Amino acid sequence: MKDVKVIFMGTPDFSVPVLEMLIENTSVALVVTQPDKPVGRHHELKPTPVKEVALKNNIPVFQPQKIKKEYEKIINTPCDIIITCAYGQIIPEEILSYPRLGCINVHASLLPKYRGGAPIHWCLLNGEEKTGVTIMYMDKGMDTGDMIAKKEYEIKADDNVGTLHEELSEIGASLLKETLPSIIAGTNERMKQDEEQASYAYNIKREEERIDFSKTGQEILNQIRGLNPWPTANFLVNNEEYKVLEATFQKRENTTPGRVREITKNAIGIDVADGTIYLTKIKPFGKKIMDVKDYLNGVKKEIILNWEINQ
Repeated sequence: MKDVKVIFMGTPDFSVPVLEMLIENTSVALVVTQPDKPVGRHHELKPTPVKEVALKNNIPVFQPQKIKKEYEKIINTPCDIIITCAYGQIIPEEILSYPRLGCINVHASLLPKYRGGAPIHWCLLNGEEKTGVTIMYMDKGMDTGDMIAKKEYEIKADDNVGTLHEELSEIGASLLKETLPSIIAGTNERMKQDEEQASYAYNIKREEERIDFSKTGQEILNQIRGLNPWPTANFLVNNEEYKVLEATFQKRENTTPGRVREITKNAIGIDVADGTIYLTKIKPFGKKIMDVKDYLNGVKKEIILNWEINQ
């Protein structure tokens, strides 16, 4: 496949294994990624993870602010195929129609479920038992093109966004490597998506990060793992935000949702609709992430027992 010219479009860490696989097995002519973003107190510009890999391998990089208006460099770069993975902008039809082998996307869900920008978050938030990766042709819709191949992944009880992100990233690179020869040869499958089974995984809204302790324990556990390590589930005590990264649940009756029921050696237990959620790893307001057992060393239990949680 080394004679196949590829333009790769991607941005975050999730895209890196796919790009590295393409560098090893094809001829990557251009990498397209999002513009550098300012980070930290001094707002220093930081390159995307994909850009860092491209520069390390001496591959030209293109970073348009708005690809719908700035795509000439792409269609003026000779290529056989364009491959995208978590790029972050909608690709215009001028690009989609350019390469002779089409535009291929590596998507982190079992399409047609969880189209859109946050499929990993929403499969966990909704308590799914499995997810996976789909290799697909791109069209002008949002992840609506014909599917080429899928690979499932059984979600583990301790998986969160971070662990699932890593697993699916590696699966995506492996599945694409396995599928590319048939795409190049034109012998691959093309499977239409069932629109009746489609769902949309939109980006997480700020209000969806707030824990509602009147929900069930399982719903809240799903929220915590579905937002860990980013953007993170949270609750307010006297308008100060506490982020929650890990918790356990004990079912019980006669609860008062939102009340601190008890404090153990390693956890803070807060009542929910059908039991008690025990917080075991948190980020208190103005402090670093810590195990609750360490947090309890510096705070009087009476203060926590009298928390008034903003609902």
